[in-house]
Amino acid sequence: MKSDPKECLYCQNNETLHNLMIEFAELSVSRVFLFKEQTYRGRCLVAYKDHANDLNELSDEDRNAFMEDVTRVTRAMQKAFNPEKINYGAYSDKLSHLHFHLAPKYVDGPDYGGTFQMNPGKVYLTDAEYQELIEAVKKEL
Repeated sequence: MKSDPKECLYCQNNETLHNLMIEFAELSVSRVFLFKEQTYRGRCLVAYKDHANDLNELSDEDRNAFMEDVTRVTRAMQKAFNPEKINYGAYSDKLSHLHFHLAPKYVDGPDYGGTFQMNPGKVYLTDAEYQELIEAVKKEL
């Protein structure tokens, strides 16, 4: 499914996007967000800077740069939060803008050993707590 940038959550950078996540970094070809719903402590999202529907649409150079950004964020998350594993999700069924969900998983934590939930709607933090998580990742970027 190809989407119109004029209807794209990431391209429009609107209130709906800001209600879901907090943008905190720009990398070589991407933007980095902290999910406000924090069932998976430290969950982030990396979105391609321009409107692209799928990884296979990018040039080899841009694809490699995007995957380097994703890897850079997961390495920072690993250092900051020490999860057992980080799950990657790149679905885009209804929102065709290239992005990866990065969900840290912890032994005995929610959904460990299974697929992470897209938006469980259970754990929200204070502004100070969000800032603490953001600073922990930024320190390692």
